[in-house]
Amino acid sequence: MKLRWLGHSAFEFISNDGTNILVDPFIRANPNCTLNVDELNPDIICITHAHADHFGDAAEIARNCNSTVVCNYEISNYLQRKGINAVGINYGAVIMAGNVKIRMLDAKHSSSYDFEMDMGYGGNPSSFLFEFEDGFKVFQAGDTGLFSDLKFVVGEVYKPDLALLPIGNIFTMDPKEASIAAKWINPKYVIPMHYNSFPSIMQDENEFKKLVEKETTSCETILLKPLDIYEFKNK
Repeated sequence: MKLRWLGHSAFEFISNDGTNILVDPFIRANPNCTLNVDELNPDIICITHAHADHFGDAAEIARNCNSTVVCNYEISNYLQRKGINAVGINYGAVIMAGNVKIRMLDAKHSSSYDFEMDMGYGGNPSSFLFEFEDGFKVFQAGDTGLFSDLKFVVGEVYKPDLALLPIGNIFTMDPKEASIAAKWINPKYVIPMHYNSFPSIMQDENEFKKLVEKETTSCETILLKPLDIYEFKNK
């Protein structure tokens, strides 16, 4: 599986069989992403919640690429009314994208259509667990605070190999809480996200790496720059 960080919480995954999955496609207004939306060609788009910096350009990309959007029930209804192929699921549910299993899990945050003139209810926020054809599992935490499911559900039940964790504070965990989450989840690798996109969420990713090293010796922190590509192989 190849991963490309598009800045903020946006990621592109390409499985070994070529399935292209885009998560939280905040592209045009993302100050750390220099791609144009027409450079992306996902088969599947996953949206963790309805806030503009996660819903992003999902509708436009899905329409251009005939992508299927996987999201919560409320966002799926919103997109279906716009003529977009959206599949609404809820916590614990699994759907297949090619040979990739996509499972929706909980996140502790909020969710609203904050990009509409009248803010509307966007359903419950979520996280996603992706299991690729070689068994490699990736947890994308979405926007979340620290809560016990990260240990007792994500860590002990699903055991991801890679965790993508927000560290920006203000809207999510800060680096210290995220390092505790890394300890609880106990993946082989962790990548920080949702930081340095805006002045309010500026963080030192190297400090996060040091905190993870204090909490656990079994987890390697990988620091990416926007548009960096990293390949993972299940060993």
